[in-house]
Amino acid sequence: MLMRLTSGRFYYGWVIVLTLSLTQLTSWGVVYYGFGVLMPAISADLGWSRTILTGGFSLALLASGIVAVPIGHWIDQHGTRRLMTIGSIAATLLLLAWSQISSVVGFYVVMIGLGLAMAAILYEPAFAAITIWFRRDRSRALAVLTFFGGLASLIYIPLIERLVALSGWRMALVQLTVIVGCITILPHAVLLRRRPQDLGLLPDGDSSSVLHVPIATELLPAPNVWRSGSFWWLASAFSLTTLVITTLNVHIVAYLLEQGYPSSFAALAAGMHGLMSVSGRLTLAPLGGRLTLRWLTVLLFVMQAIAVVVLLLVPSQAGVLLYVAIFGLGAGAATPVRAALVAERYGSSAYGRINGSLTMLATWARVIAPVGAGALSVTIGYRPLLWGLACAATLAAGCVWKSGPVRSQESGVRSQNAA
Repeated sequence: MLMRLTSGRFYYGWVIVLTLSLTQLTSWGVVYYGFGVLMPAISADLGWSRTILTGGFSLALLASGIVAVPIGHWIDQHGTRRLMTIGSIAATLLLLAWSQISSVVGFYVVMIGLGLAMAAILYEPAFAAITIWFRRDRSRALAVLTFFGGLASLIYIPLIERLVALSGWRMALVQLTVIVGCITILPHAVLLRRRPQDLGLLPDGDSSSVLHVPIATELLPAPNVWRSGSFWWLASAFSLTTLVITTLNVHIVAYLLEQGYPSSFAALAAGMHGLMSVSGRLTLAPLGGRLTLRWLTVLLFVMQAIAVVVLLLVPSQAGVLLYVAIFGLGAGAATPVRAALVAERYGSSAYGRINGSLTMLATWARVIAPVGAGALSVTIGYRPLLWGLACAATLAAGCVWKSGPVRSQESGVRSQNAA
């Protein structure tokens, strides 16, 4: 029999959330978004084409996706503390190595290494940690984490641009090495903990005097999940929405310029994506407490489809801004809601492996979207491509609906604990 006692102490899980929020802000801002800011300066200095440079970034994304499953398995077995600490150290050293590269081969080696580091320090391991520490407040904790992650581009892109302008791309990378090392390594090493039970707590801060009683945290063993239809419907949905979001993030400026909008307006519209994404995580993600996560995910994917249709059918600056608002809200909120949906459906004990599998299966979309969409824009034009993206977002919503309702174990756990 398991008694649940409510502790009046501040729950350490929120220390985990705040720690990861700070480190995600910096890791995303430097390791991920920094590439696009540094690319023009590197190209001008070394004479490399953008194809060479973007090829390196694609290699990084590919490497990150390939190792998602083994990293997920490690997280399930050992937690995130050691992984994220080692990943932060590796990212710091690789940024320093990047500042010294002079050959394409060396650049590609560094990019592959950074891709491996991304898999260890970005959202997937952070989501796994939140899933273990929270149940009732999981959606709120994920919204806080991804809110800070969404600020990364708004804070670090201007900062990196300034550093490059003042001291060149090599010295900027040295300075960014110091920032990443100081902000991420020690917090990961000192503040992260594997699970609340190690501190005498249950998820969400409920204490218990009987800690040896196991807590059900998994609906199905991971191999059974991989054989289930719901897993493959979700994998299809997440791959499709990744394709849509990545394509639009990369090509929206080119499309707007092709349609005759001023370059200043196109840049403003692209920049507002990040702002609306953050707003979506604050306003729409918390709806997970009122709607089922399955239906909320369907709604967010439908919003993405509607936004693209608005962009196509309302050819004006007002139409573009309406597209940015709807798409940014839907795409931004989808990040924490997706993580919460996977946790609700499959539990926490094999979350790393299951979510890593979903990430790996969506990697193809993230890698081919920039190049593939660029080729299609030349052969068939942007407007047919955008209609295809609207259909893909709609199909993603249908795949989530087709995955079926979540048969959560939480009610069973609550009744067992109440006893």
